[in-house]
Amino acid sequence: MSTTTELRQGIREHLGQFSLHVLLVFATGLTIGSERTVVPVLGEDVLGVESFLVIGSFVVSFGVVKSILNLYAGKWGEEYGRKPVLIAGWATALPLPIILIFAPSWGWITVGNILLGVNQALTWSMAINAKIDLASPDQRGLAVGIDEAFGYTGVAVGAWVTGVIAGQWSLRPEPFYFLGVVVVLAFLISIFLIKETVQYAQAEGDDDDHDANLPFNEVLKRATYGDRTLFAAAQAGHIENFVDTLFWIAVPLYLVSQGLGIAAVGVVIGVHSAMYFLQIATGGLADRIGRRPPVIAGMFLAGAGVLGMVLVDGYLPWAVLAGVSGLGMALLYPNLMTVPSDAAHPTWRSAGMGVYRMWRDSGYAVGAVLIGLSMEFVNVEAAFYLTAGLMFVSGAVVYLWMEETHPEFGTHEPPAPARAGRRSVTDD
Repeated sequence: MSTTTELRQGIREHLGQFSLHVLLVFATGLTIGSERTVVPVLGEDVLGVESFLVIGSFVVSFGVVKSILNLYAGKWGEEYGRKPVLIAGWATALPLPIILIFAPSWGWITVGNILLGVNQALTWSMAINAKIDLASPDQRGLAVGIDEAFGYTGVAVGAWVTGVIAGQWSLRPEPFYFLGVVVVLAFLISIFLIKETVQYAQAEGDDDDHDANLPFNEVLKRATYGDRTLFAAAQAGHIENFVDTLFWIAVPLYLVSQGLGIAAVGVVIGVHSAMYFLQIATGGLADRIGRRPPVIAGMFLAGAGVLGMVLVDGYLPWAVLAGVSGLGMALLYPNLMTVPSDAAHPTWRSAGMGVYRMWRDSGYAVGAVLIGLSMEFVNVEAAFYLTAGLMFVSGAVVYLWMEETHPEFGTHEPPAPARAGRRSVTDD
């Protein structure tokens, strides 16, 4: 009886640990946000980088590493537990502030972003999986929404704070002292305060179910192309990260070129990321109306916000449209992630989420290359048109192919796993 009580799921029942994971994902957001405003301008003004493609290279390295590590973070989280992977992620970030402070060339910034990619993949993957472990199934959308809301609020705060610090003092080293404090505190919390949660996922599933304990390669196939709904989610996740990449590379440089000061640029980027806090509401909304409607609306709204930014002029209109695109991302971001969470058996949910996050975050690398090429060979505005157009096309794919996956009223039926020709037999 005591074991059952210990393994009861629910946010309220595990409010202490759930809150600590919220704090840690906020720190994860602060870590990446600390680069958003300062680093692209640092490359141009301090390190003398003139090529947009070279500036974009630090996002390419980040995206490639984060996407691959996302895939294996989910797998490792099943095998070794969430806590060891979380600690490893924060340990990887410890050298990052030192590299950013003393980097003599852009190559060192790119190396630092490899470490950032490892940090973000391991810490954010375990943060979201731990929250889903602790929450009950009917709170899954809310749990993901809270995770993404506080994570991206951290991105907004990090971008704003470092922009203010850079405007008050200089592009470095002062902004990265703030980053160093964040990383050290998160590392210590992960070691001394966080408890393991994988046992809740293991207790949730029925090992006799025909879909339980899929081999990793089967999970990879299922979540990539073996299920049309999961394919629609993966491609949408891949493309929507072009928006995030645009706000990382092109938006700061575009706004500075239009005469906006670095502190004001930080505010515009911060407004976009701050809208992600609404994911608490949009994730909870999807628990009531389903995942599909907010995802479709979000794809088109985010694309429209990006497109509008090059059709207007002025600090306030830019901030408003940055907020519109951020609202679209708040609608689609947590609910796209909930789709593979709904569709996966608890025994391989972490691995399935890892596959989705791999395809999603490879969008950083692909987006950085395409956005960099657009800026290099056409103009900065072309990157906005490209991103908006791809969001509209991807949203159409979601509309046509994605079925509803809500655990109570969803229409999605996952395909039976291919197991060497064996068929599942039930007592029914």
